[in-house]
Amino acid sequence: MRIGTDDVAHLRAGGVSLVVAVGEGLPRVVHWGPDLGSLSQEHLRALVTSSVPPIVSGPVDAVVPLAVLPEAHRGWFGTPGVSGHRGGRDFSPAFTSRAVEHTEHDQGAQRLVVHARDAKALLSLVLTIELASSGLVTLRATLTNDDHDSEYWLDQMNLALPVPTEATELLDFTGRHLRERAPQRSPFTQGTHLRENRRGRTGSDAATLLIAGRPGFAFEAGQVWGVHVGWSGNHRVLAERNAEGQGVLAGGELLLPGELRLAPGQSYTTPTVYGSWGDGLNALSWRFHDYLRARPNHPSPRRAVLLNTWEAVYFAQDVETLSELADAAADVGIERFVLDDGWFRGRRDDSAGLGDWFVDPDVWPDGLDKLVERVRERGMEFGLWFEPEMVNTDSDLARAHPEWILSAGERLPPEARHQQVLDLTEPEAFEFVLARLDALVLEYGIDFVKWDHNRDLVDAGHEGAPAVHWQTLAAYRLMDTLRERHPGLEIESCASGGARVDLGVLERTDRVWASDAIDALERQHIERWTRLLLPPELIGSHIGSAWAAATGRTHELEFRAGTAFFGCLGVERDLRRADAAERQALREWIALYRRHQVLLHTGRFHTVDHGDDSLHVHGVVARDQSEAIFSFAAVATSPYARPGLVRLPGLDPDAEYLVTPVALASQVEKFMGRTVPPWWATGARLPGGVLSRRGVQIPALFPERLTMVHLVRTVESTP
Repeated sequence: MRIGTDDVAHLRAGGVSLVVAVGEGLPRVVHWGPDLGSLSQEHLRALVTSSVPPIVSGPVDAVVPLAVLPEAHRGWFGTPGVSGHRGGRDFSPAFTSRAVEHTEHDQGAQRLVVHARDAKALLSLVLTIELASSGLVTLRATLTNDDHDSEYWLDQMNLALPVPTEATELLDFTGRHLRERAPQRSPFTQGTHLRENRRGRTGSDAATLLIAGRPGFAFEAGQVWGVHVGWSGNHRVLAERNAEGQGVLAGGELLLPGELRLAPGQSYTTPTVYGSWGDGLNALSWRFHDYLRARPNHPSPRRAVLLNTWEAVYFAQDVETLSELADAAADVGIERFVLDDGWFRGRRDDSAGLGDWFVDPDVWPDGLDKLVERVRERGMEFGLWFEPEMVNTDSDLARAHPEWILSAGERLPPEARHQQVLDLTEPEAFEFVLARLDALVLEYGIDFVKWDHNRDLVDAGHEGAPAVHWQTLAAYRLMDTLRERHPGLEIESCASGGARVDLGVLERTDRVWASDAIDALERQHIERWTRLLLPPELIGSHIGSAWAAATGRTHELEFRAGTAFFGCLGVERDLRRADAAERQALREWIALYRRHQVLLHTGRFHTVDHGDDSLHVHGVVARDQSEAIFSFAAVATSPYARPGLVRLPGLDPDAEYLVTPVALASQVEKFMGRTVPPWWATGARLPGGVLSRRGVQIPALFPERLTMVHLVRTVESTP
């Protein structure tokens, strides 16, 4: 419905209220947080009025409204929502709202669309604010140059959500290759906490989420507000608080100098900025999980268990070796066989061949047909690795088309992993790559593509002009076109591990590779924080060899498999070298995963706040609370001799549950030095309220060991 510019819109869904005052200027959020219940328009206006602060000395002689797109012309001295100019003029746009539409969609999702214009600067704006049924907020804006005669140079656009003064602590993430999404906390003080990423991809050191909350907030307690920018190129997020006490979380694309010039009639649409509120980090993450799972293109919870050949054989490929590996994979229950890097022309190591997407006849004289046939005979799907956005200078493609390399002009950027970036904004380069991928997917009936991106973008230009924005859109279009031509194709986003993990790339991919580190201890930390944004079924997690190539650590199979169990499961090791006992244990783990796949990939994920930081406790509870699986992983040496009681939250408090250890047949006689509590042998029957609030004793674990329990509701709760 169309509402007036003096109305107040109340969007409610998923336990969240978003109260938006429209006004003549751009809309501003008056409340973002817990559901306020049903409110009349009179109550909503009173809410707005009662939220207006007094005039104080120092700033302008009026209350400065904080719009979703903050406006400098109203006296906002923080980061503006729109920064740009028209030949040095029109540097501070002043928008007036012309029309507002408030609509409700399926399952309670609501949308507010505001049309605004600056008649003097000749700019028009469409601002879309949505509240998904999960309670997740999405913001995006489209800016159009209405001038028929001149360009508008756009520097930045940032979309903002307010946070209250009680949010005085920040959490965001950093990292590096093999150690992505490492948390870091800081005080939320006056000034700007700015995280900019100029790597041309999401980045191993990306903030991922910028979260503000009450001091000491944790997974299960403390109100938190967080934002994420759904974009796979350069981007920025910021937390800002001014001297008047106004605080915001904001984000958008980071545009390079001169990168975006809007020609007459041309428009720019921001990436989607996502906002989530929750009482504790778990609740914040559930809004993302529920939003993603509600998408029509979200993958089935029954994910194929795959084997990736990288750490099994690296570049040492031949049909006999890989056929034997396929036989071993099928023997333990693998459902998808993925041939990684090294299959194409001239690719004996990582220094050559990228861009020459033809099967190497020196290694594969009959093409991949014999291997693909062997894989399918064993009942498995076939997947293939590509790095479509990259090129080695030692390749036929680069020698034939040196002009197809992104660069700032006459000079080439420094190489990374012996490679440069292929300029997909060049139409002929785009069509060449698309044609090769399309032909190979069609020829071999490929089911799955591991789509890699192994370097940051440096001096990424097209004909001397900055081109990260256009390169990102071209990569999206390449994925989208391939999926349109092959509707059943699955794509994994990989970028030297977890350097392209964002909701922009996940609009066209089916899972992400969280890290090149398969070391289970590293993965305990990396996946713990990746799950704030993504549900487990979107996070590729593999069981590697006992010795981890990334760190040199050695882990028992139980720790490796129990860690990977809570993701989209795969195996990455040379199974030909596994003995009979380990193969049997792998069969059991894969069978266990299949048995509980629907629970793991549809249930609520709980990370438990346990007083001992050396113990990671997490689990998944079915949406109907009928069953659950919890894991206890010792990630360091505990200061305590006993682990103490461990709570199992999320259960029906009035129902009875049977709690039993997850014990595989191959491990019955092998407790790896752990001391078990008495109930471990027989199980325990307790009400959900007792398990959630008090908990149970668990085994005393050696460091880098893991065990799990399964809970089944045996008696329904009574009214």
